[in-house]
Amino acid sequence: MKFERVNKLLAEKLIVILRVKHSEDIIPIVQCLAAAGIKALEVTANTPNFCAAISRIRSEFPEVLVGAGTITNVLLAQQAMAAGAQFLVTPNTSSAVVKVAHEQEVPVVMGAFTPTEIVAAIEAQADIVKLFPAEPMGPDYLKSLAFGPFNDTIFFPVGGINELNVERWANSGAKGIGVGGSLAAPVRTPEEAQRLVERLKTLIKKVATLF
Repeated sequence: MKFERVNKLLAEKLIVILRVKHSEDIIPIVQCLAAAGIKALEVTANTPNFCAAISRIRSEFPEVLVGAGTITNVLLAQQAMAAGAQFLVTPNTSSAVVKVAHEQEVPVVMGAFTPTEIVAAIEAQADIVKLFPAEPMGPDYLKSLAFGPFNDTIFFPVGGINELNVERWANSGAKGIGVGGSLAAPVRTPEEAQRLVERLKTLIKKVATLF
């Protein structure tokens, strides 16, 4: 089960991150993601009622791989998996989270920034390394890692990535990306929904071409 989920993430190469202030905004966003063709998303643990949201998305959008993000500790990992999270995403490096997740065949996309943290994530047997926060150092920093000492590491950078700059990240050694922000913003009108769907479709096409 873990193997199949990791392979789906690697095949999709794109995880959309949902972090909202109001839980009622989640389903309208997910409807846009599904309409655009997004197949992997995460609901962050600092979104209100994130466990209920995961369960509902799993039920209503069975074609989408649903993960839980901002999983900083074992307790959050356990809560997320009990709600049905199919993968976990962390902002930090934690071998304990990997251990409890792998016991339930749940893959982990583990946050790391420095070379020391990247090594710790690899040694913890994280399935994918989430370079985070990616934006401050930029694609050149990833390039120095991915084409240098960590050329065997699967990097999904997260932070400040969108349809306008994704090519730079792809050319710097990323194997996939995580996006959020305006690409997962609340939609309150049909016009906003349509704009979001079109942006996501553009991004999906670029990811399919570049990676």
